[in-house]
Amino acid sequence: MCSGCGVRTSVTSGTIFDRTRTPLTVWFGVCWHFASGKDGIAALSLKRTVEIGSYQTAWALLQRLRSVLVRPGLERLSGPVEVGEAYVGGAESGLSGGRAHGNKVLVGVAVEVRGPKGMGRCRIAPLVDVSGASLRQLVTDHVEQGATVITDGWRGCSGLTELGYAHERRNQRVVRFLGEDPDHLLPTVQQVIALAKRWLLGTYHGAVEPAHLPSYLNEFVFRFNHRHSRSPRMVFFRILELAVAHVPLRYHDLIATRGPRKVPPAAPHRRGHMPSQALPPAKRSWRAGGTISSG
Repeated sequence: MCSGCGVRTSVTSGTIFDRTRTPLTVWFGVCWHFASGKDGIAALSLKRTVEIGSYQTAWALLQRLRSVLVRPGLERLSGPVEVGEAYVGGAESGLSGGRAHGNKVLVGVAVEVRGPKGMGRCRIAPLVDVSGASLRQLVTDHVEQGATVITDGWRGCSGLTELGYAHERRNQRVVRFLGEDPDHLLPTVQQVIALAKRWLLGTYHGAVEPAHLPSYLNEFVFRFNHRHSRSPRMVFFRILELAVAHVPLRYHDLIATRGPRKVPPAAPHRRGHMPSQALPPAKRSWRAGGTISSG
């Protein structure tokens, strides 16, 4: 209680733990399992491990933790950075080929290149389309100005030089001239996309709705950028720091579709006898007069 105005507050006010009926001991257990798992933990496994009452509660706890992993003002990527795009998500029946994306989500990928086969940090963000405006917005949001940006020969990637980047294009002719595989123009980007798809399939069995896919990709980016952490305790402390600094989130902010609550129609009011009393009398032979012969 404030001694000046007399307003009561709580230590969890203004954090991700604000006004939740889940005890803090359960919250800390969820944070530990979320941080210590190398590949993460699904909501059903969390429900069984922590003994949470419902699947919706376990899913909402994990969604709140995924939402705190992306903070504003994050340090942008530097050095040589490969930038590409890909479709991530579930496949749709009846479609084939690389451009038949079905119900997948188009995402942009930016990865720091460290040496011939090394990788630094990465960023994955959803894209509206593969136009030049979307790709340039991805670069300006996640790559430090002045860095070398490596892209494929897509014309939509033009204009990065005017924005202050050193643009390096790769096409199949240049790759063949260097003696490399022409099918792997951006090997670092393709490797990160392959890891993300394998992680979604292994941990969540690919059962991720397109509307919630960005939050799962944020979890993948967080785990990828902290893959060299010495101990899961440091990741646990980092998640708690982000959770304390994040604004509260309600359940209706987490679900993808928020429609009006459906109220069941009220039963019509009828006068007279109850339906059970209005039924005709049943034919019961033992109530009739006479004797009943035993067979």
